[in-house]
Amino acid sequence: MEGVTAHPDGILALDSGYCRDTLAAIHLVIHQGQAAVVDTGTNASVPRVLAALGAAGIPPEQVRWVMLTHIHLDHAGGAGSLMCALPNACLLVHPRGARHMIDPTRLWEATSAVYGAEQTFALYGRLVPVAAERIVLAEDGLQIDMGGRKFTVLDTPGHARHHICIWDETARAFFTGDTFGLSYREFDVNGRASVIPTTTPSQFDPDALHASIDRMLAYQPEAMYLTHYSRVTDVARLGGDLHRLIDTMVAVAHAARGEGVARHVEILAGLEQIVREEAERQGWTLPEERVLELLQMDLTLNAQGLGVWLDDCRARSAETA
Repeated sequence: MEGVTAHPDGILALDSGYCRDTLAAIHLVIHQGQAAVVDTGTNASVPRVLAALGAAGIPPEQVRWVMLTHIHLDHAGGAGSLMCALPNACLLVHPRGARHMIDPTRLWEATSAVYGAEQTFALYGRLVPVAAERIVLAEDGLQIDMGGRKFTVLDTPGHARHHICIWDETARAFFTGDTFGLSYREFDVNGRASVIPTTTPSQFDPDALHASIDRMLAYQPEAMYLTHYSRVTDVARLGGDLHRLIDTMVAVAHAARGEGVARHVEILAGLEQIVREEAERQGWTLPEERVLELLQMDLTLNAQGLGVWLDDCRARSAETA
């Protein structure tokens, strides 16, 4: 099926159709005639999920779990609509995110504050609530058994405080959402992936992100399944790159002068320079303008996230002074 990539251990990566091709993946885990869906994309992604399940021979009634790594709308905007189509599925979500799945009003408002109401509606449509009785809280250490296939939940803040990663014991791999960064296939060089950290406009915490990455690396995973975009191996190398780049991004933020728009522009320019240096280090073959075009939205959000983090650091320092 077009837009679907088969990986080992019954894992399928489905292009969610968000913004551009191969920007965001939805993962389907097929096991013993049952399925779990990891992240849902947006409302517009729901027909793609149902078609991919059908092509895999899985009727909607046999989907047992919809697992959200976190509730940012490129990952969870379609959760309510998809749950309506999957009558026997439970929704797994971080305890901090559950209330926003039951009543998505504040989630919509927070996203609109970043993108504007018109663009938010164009990107995500109307958010559909999920009945509370269908939600399972993704507490740290929770174990799930799907027909003998075991998953373990890890609380992994850093990108967001409502973020989890999901260990798949069969695949010896994590579904990482945004905690293990971005790895777009356009930047692969002879099958060798690269990775870039991703912050968020409201809850970036570099110390927590470092800790979450190390916690996953301690499992010695054979692969990571990123939402942006899907399967990567050589995990230890990529983890080291993430640590290095998180520290470099933080240094850029600390060095920025001014306030408001002027500071944002300076941080963004610093992030673009990091990308240029990383392109040379990793041997990316795309022209510089194409690299920056592909990363434009991510770099803008990263600059916003670093700015909010700086403001929070200053506020905490003022409180303790």
